[in-house]
Amino acid sequence: MDTNNPIFSLFQEIDWLQNVINQVISSYLQHEGAETHWTEIEMPDLSEIDTPFANTVNQWNLNTLERMALALAIAPHIRPEVLDIFFGQNKIYNRGFTEFGGVIDKGHSGFLPTGQTLFFLLTTLNPEWRLEVLSFFEKNHIFQKEQVLDIESTESYLPKYNGVLSINHRWLHYFITGKKPKLEHSITFPAQKITTNLNWEDMVLNPTIEDQVAELKTWLLHKDTLLNDWGLSKHLKPGYRALFYGPPGTGKTLTVSLLGKNLGLDVYRVDLSMIVSKYIGETEKNLSRIFDTAAHQNWILFFDEADALFGKRTKANSSNDRHANQQTAYLLQRIEDFPGFIILASNLKANMDEAFSRRFQSIIHFKMPSVEERIKLWQKAFSGTCTLAPDVDLNVIAKNYELAGGAIINVLRYCALAAIQRKDTVVNKQELLTGIRREFKKENKTIIQS
Repeated sequence: MDTNNPIFSLFQEIDWLQNVINQVISSYLQHEGAETHWTEIEMPDLSEIDTPFANTVNQWNLNTLERMALALAIAPHIRPEVLDIFFGQNKIYNRGFTEFGGVIDKGHSGFLPTGQTLFFLLTTLNPEWRLEVLSFFEKNHIFQKEQVLDIESTESYLPKYNGVLSINHRWLHYFITGKKPKLEHSITFPAQKITTNLNWEDMVLNPTIEDQVAELKTWLLHKDTLLNDWGLSKHLKPGYRALFYGPPGTGKTLTVSLLGKNLGLDVYRVDLSMIVSKYIGETEKNLSRIFDTAAHQNWILFFDEADALFGKRTKANSSNDRHANQQTAYLLQRIEDFPGFIILASNLKANMDEAFSRRFQSIIHFKMPSVEERIKLWQKAFSGTCTLAPDVDLNVIAKNYELAGGAIINVLRYCALAAIQRKDTVVNKQELLTGIRREFKKENKTIIQS
């Protein structure tokens, strides 16, 4: 087999894993050859191998224990049979060895290693290594920064490390194929990447908002210099939290998208419908997935309609109230400790819990656009193929009808459809007013014919 074939280095690593497992069990049970320590078994030399797995091991400079942990997590997906030795019976009790850990799932006939399996393999002969193995699951370890290894959660009454030792499917796919899949919107990652085709020149913001947004840009561009070179890390945490509030359609989401586009950062909008749960502890668990995944990524994390999560706390008159307040306290702590950039959006600042408001470095009020700003919005909206009839006075339209930018785009969509049905590109005044009337009707408002 070609040594630079991605699967080759994985097979080599698992061959080594199998030899190590056999040796550890022999030593533990004092079988023949027990005097040989497993670390004497030569590791595969990956220094000259050009595969995704080998390159990752070399780049991260993984040591023997780290490589063994990674190989153990990969084994069930590549060569599950090498773990069958853990099915051995303890003849004294006529049952499996408790210390081997592991679980059997109805969807998998083989042995699934758990945290206990990992500790047995790496520390049963050298208990002093346990702290180092524990460090693999601390937030500053490369395995956690890159979201590679995890130990699945267990019921509260079970030992913590009885959870299955798992490898992130994206990393496994990368090791096998050389391609790392994009994060997909799912129950395990309830967030979606958002983008925009627009540019800053397409935005119409008042100067105060522009200045505040510029401050956000400055932080994103220069945070490393400020924290490290200027030594401000002694006084400032690396995380940054901003609140955008104001009526719908005033540009909150578009501003977030443009910040990401302008600075080359991915923007992920959290799907609150998949986050919030009526079951105690589930919302926190869902949020934990988001925060843990995003903690070491250079993303903008965006919570739209954030009132659902960050709303005001109530008096604890019932168990549900106490649960909601506990959830808010959990959010406060996670946001406080989050090292990345978070933007929350809300229609009303008054809906937000004051404890959250105090933790925002920036609070930006996206007001309804002024008459002058509405004129610019109308002009930009109808500056392409779809244009307005000469008798439409945008000064009058902007003065008489208070609409946000999002609503103006909805009017453009309606008018463009009306015009194309007539096989035309010019929108007449009546079509424009009908489009405006439709937007006002959404908010139970009426318009005066002008």
